[in-house]
Amino acid sequence: MKTPADIITRLQLMSQDGTKSDRKLAGFVLADLDFVSKAAISEIAGRVGVSEPTVTRFCRNLGCEGLRDFKFYLAQAIAIGGQYLSPEPLSRDAREQRIASAITEAAISAIQRASENLDMTTLVAVAARIAVSGNVLCIGSGGISSMMATEMQNRLFRLGVSVLAQIDGQLQRMYAAVATPETTVIAFSVSGYARSVIDAVQVAQQYGATTIAITPPDSALAKVADTVIHFQSLEDGNIYKPTSSRYALLSIVDMIVTSVAETRGPRVLENLRRIKQSVNTLKVDDPRLPLGD
Repeated sequence: MKTPADIITRLQLMSQDGTKSDRKLAGFVLADLDFVSKAAISEIAGRVGVSEPTVTRFCRNLGCEGLRDFKFYLAQAIAIGGQYLSPEPLSRDAREQRIASAITEAAISAIQRASENLDMTTLVAVAARIAVSGNVLCIGSGGISSMMATEMQNRLFRLGVSVLAQIDGQLQRMYAAVATPETTVIAFSVSGYARSVIDAVQVAQQYGATTIAITPPDSALAKVADTVIHFQSLEDGNIYKPTSSRYALLSIVDMIVTSVAETRGPRVLENLRRIKQSVNTLKVDDPRLPLGD
């Protein structure tokens, strides 16, 4: 029997399109996930007003072998995404007055935590390696990590560093396969378990590349990289706002890039001048505008 990939979605669909008894059971389960995940078949049947064989048939219609199998997948879904299934209602104050402070305070807190836990000696050494690299490959998969790989490319190229970002898993491996001892690979992973990133790091190492990971300590990626800048994502439990971890990770990117710029010294200035000259003549001639942004 086919394993249900997402039992919650199947329940939601069945509550709308199933048989009459299946709709009743699906609606009951979705309304009280915790009870159903622990209740006996007789208790579920009694609450809904159906027979026990109907409950078993309902589980099989969902793609499960029976109630025990169904409860396993339901418990798994609750453990993984339960916070999104029955969130506390937002107060008027939270919706209208505290959004700005919630975002800014969380961002500041995330940046401060990241800064306090950084080994700056390691970070400066990483920047020194980047500054003399023949080429740099930045890799990351998923939302935050891929965004940071691209941002690292955006910041390094203007310093005269030969840099490329790859967020496609297949291309990460392909570019890693043509690495040389002059290559530095910078791998981002908020979880530390992005398979394509780990694989690319290991492939690049086969060809002598220096590998740097910005990831949680003791993660799978941290264990394979040559050098690790520790980054631990910690959230505040507000499931309505975007993660604040990206601000912290962006601050680490900016620290590395600033150190690279200082290491390379005055030779980076001509590139910066050219970019400023080129971009500003195409729009508003205002020297106060950010460089190329």
